[in-house]
Amino acid sequence: MTTDAPPESATHPRTGPPDGPRTSPPTLLHALLSPRFLITAWPWRALAHSVNTMFVGTVLFMVATPVYLPWSVLVWLVVSRPWSDLSPISMAALFVTSLATTVVLGPLIALPLGALERRRLLLIVRGPFVSGHRVPPPGLWGWIRTRYTESATWREIGYTAVLLPVSFAVTMVLSTLFIMAVVLVTGPFIVGGEERTPISLGFVTVTTVREAVPYTLLAPVVLIALLYASGALAQGHAVIARALLIGPPKEELRAELSQVTESRARLVNAFEYERRRIERDLHDGAQQRLVALSMDLGLARLDLEEGSEADRRVVAAQAKADELITELRELVRGIHPRVLTDRGLPAALAELADRCPVPTRVDTEIPRRPPAHVEGTAYFVVAEALTNVFKHTEATTATVHASTASGGAGRSDTLLVEVTDDGAGGADPARGSGLTGLMDRVAVMGGTMELSSPAGGPTRIRVELPCGPLPPTPLT
Repeated sequence: MTTDAPPESATHPRTGPPDGPRTSPPTLLHALLSPRFLITAWPWRALAHSVNTMFVGTVLFMVATPVYLPWSVLVWLVVSRPWSDLSPISMAALFVTSLATTVVLGPLIALPLGALERRRLLLIVRGPFVSGHRVPPPGLWGWIRTRYTESATWREIGYTAVLLPVSFAVTMVLSTLFIMAVVLVTGPFIVGGEERTPISLGFVTVTTVREAVPYTLLAPVVLIALLYASGALAQGHAVIARALLIGPPKEELRAELSQVTESRARLVNAFEYERRRIERDLHDGAQQRLVALSMDLGLARLDLEEGSEADRRVVAAQAKADELITELRELVRGIHPRVLTDRGLPAALAELADRCPVPTRVDTEIPRRPPAHVEGTAYFVVAEALTNVFKHTEATTATVHASTASGGAGRSDTLLVEVTDDGAGGADPARGSGLTGLMDRVAVMGGTMELSSPAGGPTRIRVELPCGPLPPTPLT
């Protein structure tokens, strides 16, 4: 009985690369390091970018002459003349002039140049790219203030200063190689013409056609060198452009923002935990001891003659203890009101209105209790707002409105709180009225705060707080 031998492919499996189309190098640098560089699209993309750089550099030189010229004169004076011949006043004036032209005109040239260069960079680097610029406020002044103060603009000004020597280097290298290739190709025709002009190739002088023909064969080598040179120059240009023109990716910005938000929320959670611990210690510790002390003083009076000197001293001590108990209760209520924990935000706001010297009406529409950190923030916003109404305005009435707005499918609800008074208005957070602290506290919770306080009143504070959960903290 015989069996067929297995095919050769089965006994000797292939260990080479599988058949199929080879993928193109992912970047220009990979292509330069690959032996297949010349048969990819990268050399032609790099050559197109380098040729564009030559034209962009020429236009930039003409447009940016008012910025380059003062610096060029300053450098020429410093380099060409002895220090003893330089006038300090003239040099300082020239330096100030150079700096002023750069500050005033630099952004106007660098901003459009940066936008153009990010588009040209797509020839040699895979995009998309983020500029790093912020969205300016509406209006000309908002645009000027934003663009002239952000770091992305000044990085683009630095790139504008670098681009001119880079374009000069690209022009010199590529022009030299291209002219050399043209001379090598046309050499036999030049030396064999009617004038029989000799050609100098730098290292040798060609005078006859027979001498020029062998050098013509070097033209392809020079063209290959030109492609590699343009690739290397484009790669170096890309490194500079990415460092100065490209901002962080949106994913990185989102990750950093998420980390900052989570860390800020954890700090708030830790503060909330510590605040409640202090409130609990004061309520269950110091307050109870003071109550016990007041009771002991009351019992001590039973053993003293009424109206005696000792009795009067014990009565005074008991009155001071009662006053201290009252102050401690107010302090505990300010740290974290017990009514807020036990009965929720509507009852706590009603208690605030009762304690406010200005007549206050409270209107609440909260069908279910928000999270504890949202309730606490809303309570202290209203408390601070009513304190400002009493201390800093001449209001006769105030209104507090709190309601919950549904966030829709997949989104958390939003707690809306408004505090309005009929005072003189003119509230300004910059004057230290506590409004800045309110804005910071609301911002920590991811909410927003709007203030409307025209001169003559009324003043309205509107706060929106998302009812989502805070990230957990190790302290809870």
